[in-house]
Amino acid sequence: MHTRKPHVAGALLFAALFALAFAARAEEVLVHFDTSPGARPPADFSVALTGGGGPVAWVITDDPTAPSGGKVLAQTSTDKTSDRFPLCIYEPLTAKDVEVVVQFKAVAGKVDQAAGLVARFRDKDNYYITRANALENNVRLYKVVKGHRKQFAGANVPVSAGAWHRLKLAVQGIHFQVFFDEKLVFEATDETFTGAGKVGLWTKADSVTYFDNLSIMAHDPR
Repeated sequence: MHTRKPHVAGALLFAALFALAFAARAEEVLVHFDTSPGARPPADFSVALTGGGGPVAWVITDDPTAPSGGKVLAQTSTDKTSDRFPLCIYEPLTAKDVEVVVQFKAVAGKVDQAAGLVARFRDKDNYYITRANALENNVRLYKVVKGHRKQFAGANVPVSAGAWHRLKLAVQGIHFQVFFDEKLVFEATDETFTGAGKVGLWTKADSVTYFDNLSIMAHDPR
């Protein structure tokens, strides 16, 4: 495991090489929630829970501030169990090398106000996840192995509650890049999960979080 903060020259070079490697073979999926019926998870998604606590509550709800125009995917359960991680997984696509982007708004939460992106999801206890937290004002990258989280990169970044932000996770081979509001905040490497997996959304504990405009760019050979 190795973590690097994005010094300007090195970060630009790495980002350029990363983009060139991805550009040749990309398959993009754009998920909007405006046409999804409410009161249940959208079609093509399954829900899961890492850790303890009560059931998750992923629903489609209205938000006039939503970037896409009105409806969002929301995690609305408020169980305060600290090691509770609701998941909403996009089922149709499995990929190894991906760029996943989502817009999110931290709405409420006393224990946490977190929003996350999942990649290389094998099952509810094994995956990568990057998340932003409005209570802690940071962005972090974890691997979840056999249900246990281990951080391997992170940075302190202002994350305002009640406002829309953009979070991006790019994974190629053992290399990771995490972006927040269009800016590269850190890079890292890890070799725990090297195969293909699914992608999805994540929250923590009592976080009430809204998500919109999920973009998945898969770069595996067809």
